[in-house]
Amino acid sequence: MSQKSDAFKVQLLETFASLITAAFGLVAALAWNEAIKQAVAVVFESSDDLVGLTVYAIIVTVLAVVMTLLIARSLGKAKEALKLAKEEE
Repeated sequence: MSQKSDAFKVQLLETFASLITAAFGLVAALAWNEAIKQAVAVVFESSDDLVGLTVYAIIVTVLAVVMTLLIARSLGKAKEALKLAKEEE
């Protein structure tokens, strides 16, 4: 087979892997969405849905910011480790 054909197959498999991973991530996010909504509804037994939704939005926002920072920090460390490994070669 040609190199172009092999490269295309690899790219196709990588794309499918990314899409499938994203789909599982979406399903997990939707499951957590419902779980957090129920938890907020139980903790804040209020007839006012606005309070519960506001608390929910704050929790999700804080969680998203913290996780984004942790992921960015981990990625930075991994890049630095790769850079050091390449320099040692």
